[in-house]
Amino acid sequence: MSYEKVKTTREPIIGTKQAIKALQSGNVAEVFVARDADVQVTDRIIGLAKAKNVEVTLVPSRIELGKAYGIHVGAAAVAIIE
Repeated sequence: MSYEKVKTTREPIIGTKQAIKALQSGNVAEVFVARDADVQVTDRIIGLAKAKNVEVTLVPSRIELGKAYGIHVGAAAVAIIE
């Protein structure tokens, strides 16, 4: 999976809490979720995204997802704003 969408997005929303808030507000086009993140966390994000008809893209690694955004720690989720 290419992380190009995350890399080229001006202001992606990084982290699970922020992604959930953005999904609840209804202005998310797509959510990237790391497969190696805690299932309790990712299930909530995936469920909310599906309920809001937001595309979910699973990526292999939290570390790579964080790097794509330019941070030096892992990220379980990144939301892309519409």
